[in-house]
Amino acid sequence: VQLQASGGGLVQAGEFLRLSCAASGRFFRINDMGWYRQAPGKQRELVAGISSGGITNYVDYVKGRFTISRDNAKNTVYLQMDSLKPEDTAVYYCNAQIRLNSYNVNVYWGQGTQVTVSS
Repeated sequence: VQLQASGGGLVQAGEFLRLSCAASGRFFRINDMGWYRQAPGKQRELVAGISSGGITNYVDYVKGRFTISRDNAKNTVYLQMDSLKPEDTAVYYCNAQIRLNSYNVNVYWGQGTQVTVSS
């Protein structure tokens, strides 16, 4: 099972980016999915999460600016990031809890995609 993230880049403050992360491989179903970020010198932190049923949660400082969504048919999670700020600069990682079969549930990480916001 692999998670492939894409969509990062360099933008100016106030602009937007959309991140995507697709799961591939053999598995039974995907449970919770999420996006984390890690800025230089800081710990990785949860930005937004979404359950298999579509219930979402966000860290306070992205509420109203970021939107997480998922397409279960495509095994893909998205993060729409609007009104970007320089402090949003970080490497963004997708994360998924995946049930492989009746017995095994594992957590997987994407490779990370760089988001840089200039002032």
